[in-house]
Amino acid sequence: MLVMIMILGVFVAILNETLLNVALTKIMADFGIEPSTAQWLTTGYLLVIGVLIPVTAYLIQRFTTRSLFLGAMSLFTLGTFIAAISPGIEFLLLGRLLQASGTGLLFPLLTNVVFSVVPFEKRGSAMGTIGIVITFAPAIGPTLSGIIVEHFSWRVLFYGVLPIALLVIGFAYAKLKNVTETTNPKVDLISLLLSTLGFGGIVYGFSSSGEGHGGWSSNDVLLPIAIGVVSLVLFTWRQLTISEPLLNLRTFKYSIFRMSTVIMMIVMMSMFSAMMLLPIFLQNALGYSPLKAGLIMLPGGIVMGIMSPITGRLFDKFGAKWLALIGLGLIANTLWQFAFIDLTTPYITIMIFNTLLMLGISMVMMPIMTNALNELPPPLYPHGTAIISTLQQVAGAVGTALLVSIMTNSSARYLESQGMKEDGVTMQILAMIAGMKSAFLLAFGLVAIAWIVSLFIKRAVPQAHALKAEQGTAN
Repeated sequence: MLVMIMILGVFVAILNETLLNVALTKIMADFGIEPSTAQWLTTGYLLVIGVLIPVTAYLIQRFTTRSLFLGAMSLFTLGTFIAAISPGIEFLLLGRLLQASGTGLLFPLLTNVVFSVVPFEKRGSAMGTIGIVITFAPAIGPTLSGIIVEHFSWRVLFYGVLPIALLVIGFAYAKLKNVTETTNPKVDLISLLLSTLGFGGIVYGFSSSGEGHGGWSSNDVLLPIAIGVVSLVLFTWRQLTISEPLLNLRTFKYSIFRMSTVIMMIVMMSMFSAMMLLPIFLQNALGYSPLKAGLIMLPGGIVMGIMSPITGRLFDKFGAKWLALIGLGLIANTLWQFAFIDLTTPYITIMIFNTLLMLGISMVMMPIMTNALNELPPPLYPHGTAIISTLQQVAGAVGTALLVSIMTNSSARYLESQGMKEDGVTMQILAMIAGMKSAFLLAFGLVAIAWIVSLFIKRAVPQAHALKAEQGTAN
């Protein structure tokens, strides 16, 4: 009951990451704003999550499970209400930022609770159930949004979520108990500042490039990334030299955790970039409506929802290595197929490809994450979950920006090679196909690297279990 209450809360929160994308056009018309302003509704959301998640390791140790979950859900619910009634873009943006504040706390808290209360032998199944949340929710967001926005006001997206969020708060208040031990760690303000500048700068810079705020030569892109990189270098040095780090980077001394983090970042880059590139191609090249473009994601989302618990049980029985090898092979093959789609590719074929992509992701994501955290000693669980969650968000922002940029630049080069400027609908579509090919081939190359890394993955044995085994052998 404890985990299910938290899963429902995290589901509605993560759903909001992609729920608003299809509705931006109507929001721009209602408030009379430009695309660059409207994009802050998504960029700001990612930015807050990227900044907040590194702090969750401290918050999980400082506050009880009950108070932190209720606080996070209350922030999310307040933001949802403000967004629903917002008279202008300022209030809508405020609502989105409050939603993101709650979302950034919820997923690391849920993962930490699972690793605290679920026996080692059953963690795969439990994390597989959580996989429904982090994969199915964002996958169905565009489809659900397209259906609602086509028939109702965009405000229904928030009004519909509001009663569910209130219900979760009510259940949590009545049933939720404290399961994690609290301490009184000191918060290092310098680390907090460096973390905010580091992760915030990188997410903002790459998101700005990917969403059209500026090219790679723009100061709006380069300056935040430069500040972010320098801040992260200083942040890393400080975490390794102080007695109570904000984020304990010593998790990376565990080899399985290191390799698993690389694999998960690449998978997140592939998933978020495909969710961005495919709708662009379907609408701009093939002329499909936003609803039809969103519907192409639905079967894949359903498959992920069905497969996540199954892959969790398979992980408990066989471990992560073979699931990762098969899943990454499926992802790589699908990205290769995406690289060669054109105007003659049937809609149903693209839908099947996307479904196979999501199947592959469901086989990799939660088993690899569970295996990574299994290797850590219990005191490092909050830090491990915070690190993985942060790097997943950063990878999503970086991957989307990188692949959209490659698509744009490759399209421009194609037009130049044909000796034509940006005119002619047919040439524009052919240029887009060429750009899509370059972007998906790069994604294929990254996944191929992840597949090679997965060859070295072993089944993790928790430090506590390893110690007991050594003591038993000695006796």
